[in-house]
Order: sequence, then structure tokens, then C-alpha cells
Amino acid sequence: MIDEFAKDNLRGRLRRDRQALLWKLDGLAEYDTRRPLTATGTNLLGLVKHVANVEARYFGEVFGRPSPEPLPRWQDHIADSDLWATEDETRDGIIAFYRRTWDHSDATIDALPLDAPGHVPWWPEPGATTNLFAVLTHVLSETVRHAGHADILRESIDGRTGARAEHERPIDEAARAAHRATVEKAARSAASVRP
Repeated sequence: MIDEFAKDNLRGRLRRDRQALLWKLDGLAEYDTRRPLTATGTNLLGLVKHVANVEARYFGEVFGRPSPEPLPRWQDHIADSDLWATEDETRDGIIAFYRRTWDHSDATIDALPLDAPGHVPWWPEPGATTNLFAVLTHVLSETVRHAGHADILRESIDGRTGARAEHERPIDEAARAAHRATVEKAARSAASVRP
């Protein structure tokens, strides 16, 4: 009973955070979804592409249920080539791939018990032998981490923040500026009294 509760809870959170990540693309121009917004080139569409590939690998290869989608070589993932979209890749194509990956991942989660064994060949031994529970929490952590990155990137583009559209509040520029000034003042004050 607790296993099914845990599985349903983790899967529900994964579904919620998948949607949050995709929501960060809503209403943006093509350029804004792709442009590098950090010194390392992090961008919104690249985060979606990366998380889709991560999820496809973990809920596919690890449990002998390979993704029906062609995936880049794992070595390409390590070289960060899955963290940005080429000019030939479309936003709609990447989003559709991510959604199809959800279906495949959810089928794996549905089919296996939490203690189902899996093997992650890119993890060092002895941790490479694992189970669905560990993989589900790992993928959820990856998704949450990158959804947080996306939240900050989106804020830098147009000021929108939040995890879901239904919780979004109108932007109050004056209140934001006042809050930022308060934080800046505290930072300067703390820096001036500490060696």
C-alpha cells in the first residue's frame, strides 16, 4: 500500500514539474526560447530538450525498455549538445518529443514496482545497480532542478515567475524594485561589517 502511495505521489510531482518546465516557454518569441542567457549558454528550449533526453534514458535503457525515439549518443549528452536546440530543431518538435517521452516514462512507471531492478551504465559502481524508486527520485530531482533554472531564465526575459499559470500574479514593478533595494541594502550592510 505504501509503495503505491509513494509511486503515485512521486509520479504526480514529476507530472506537475514537467508542466512547469514547459510553461516557461509559453508566450515567448522563438529567439527568446533559444537564446543563451548565461555565460555557459543555458537557454529555455535547451533545458526542455535536455530533460526529455534524461527522462527517456532513465525510464528506458535503465529498465530494458528503450525509448522508441532515436536518442543522441550518451557521450553527446556529456558534451552538452543536448542543452541547446539547433536551427533545424523546432520548438514544437522538441515539446512533442518531451510529451512522447512522458508517455513512455509513465508506461515504465506503471508497469514496474518501485523495487524493480535497473542498471544505470553511466553511474559508477556499485551504484549502477539500482531500482525504480531511486531512478524516479533522481529524474524528479533533475526535472525540479532544471525547472528552477527555467524559472530564473524566464524572469530575466520578461519578469514572469512561478511554477504554474494558475498561481501567477501580476507583476508589480514598484514592489519588486522596493524589495530588491531592501535585499541590496542588507547585502551591502552585511558586507561592510564582515571582514
